[in-house]
Amino acid sequence: MATYKFKPYNVGRWIIWSLFALVLIFAPLLFTSNLSGTMLAQMGIAIIACLSYNMLLGQGGMLSFGHAVYTGLGSFMAIHALNAVTAGQSNIPVSLIPLVGGVAGMGFAVLLGFVTTKKSGTPFAMITLGVAELVFAMSLMFSEFFGGEAGISGNRVAGSSVWGITFGPQIQIYYLIAIYTFICVALMYAFTQTPLGRILNAVRDNPERVEFIGYNTQKVRYLAFIIAGFFAGISGGLGALNFEIVTAEVVGAGRSGGYLLFTFLGGATFFFGPIIGGILMVLAFVLLSEFTKAWLLYLGLLFLFMVMYAPGGIASLIMMNLRVAAFGKLKQIWVSYLGLMTTALVALIGAGAMIEMVYHLQLNSALGDTLKFMGVTLNAKGVDSWVGSVFILLTGLGLFEVARRHFLIEWGDIQVEIEKEIKRRETA
Repeated sequence: MATYKFKPYNVGRWIIWSLFALVLIFAPLLFTSNLSGTMLAQMGIAIIACLSYNMLLGQGGMLSFGHAVYTGLGSFMAIHALNAVTAGQSNIPVSLIPLVGGVAGMGFAVLLGFVTTKKSGTPFAMITLGVAELVFAMSLMFSEFFGGEAGISGNRVAGSSVWGITFGPQIQIYYLIAIYTFICVALMYAFTQTPLGRILNAVRDNPERVEFIGYNTQKVRYLAFIIAGFFAGISGGLGALNFEIVTAEVVGAGRSGGYLLFTFLGGATFFFGPIIGGILMVLAFVLLSEFTKAWLLYLGLLFLFMVMYAPGGIASLIMMNLRVAAFGKLKQIWVSYLGLMTTALVALIGAGAMIEMVYHLQLNSALGDTLKFMGVTLNAKGVDSWVGSVFILLTGLGLFEVARRHFLIEWGDIQVEIEKEIKRRETA
């Protein structure tokens, strides 16, 4: 006789997804400038791209150096489909153009993934790098499809409007991107809960054991690669609609490296980590690049320190502190956190002053020897500016090391207290 059990709703999960939807809905109402609207749209695109990349890196343990191939080729197919709609050769609604990119990304993943997923580990990474370089070279050779150096441009105000929606205003294209972002994030999260998603994690952790119990690890990697290519293509199609131009840069190594770097910074071991990474990606490419010409150097240094001190990314830091907060221990170390942030900021100011002076001498020497940094006038050729910057840097580093050692002692004591509390609750 069949029995039925009541399974309560996961209230926390409903709250999180509801908050995510509310953020997508009300974000453009809070940030109303043109720049904010453009950045919000790009964040949605980057979130889908980074999550699709994490399907390979974080969930499958596949380090790919060519993920931009699938976002980029999706963009090119989407822009060609958009131009076909504009010319009256196709009746595809503009709102479905990103799906054309998704199907294209999936198709190229079916074709190229069969080769790349034959291997795993370092050989897989090298094959993806070779494929990426091959596609980028082709993008400059076959100008009929890729448009050469000028790329392919289009007009998203095409076809018949529905309910007055033409996708001309930025706010309309933002909400289209927001809808796709929510659906794609939900689907990629659902994938992590499927048997395929679970066995993909097993392939990442112990492929020999997975083969021993009868699974074909190459087939599992291949299927995950195809699914990741689909979502990557959707991201590329949304990018084509947003910018209305696609160039060879979208399949370049720089774009693939960006997905890798920011997915890692966000936290590849947690589902929400790439979401943080996608947001950081847009902030770095749009805002940080406007503030300083040395923004790539700062990104490199940030990546270096994250690898050294927080290899789990920002998401791991959040989860560790949530665990501490759940046991009411966070109040014991907030002073240490304040000390770490203050001393790190002092060291960053000193290092930043030196970096900006070097860049000024190399790139802006014709404008004179002086420059402004954080409201202070520095002389790039003056001994005082260099000595002061070095002193601030060394002082900050020294104090940071003292604060770090004190923090590690407190953190260790708190972890011991938490473990004791867990054991006490288990025996109670």
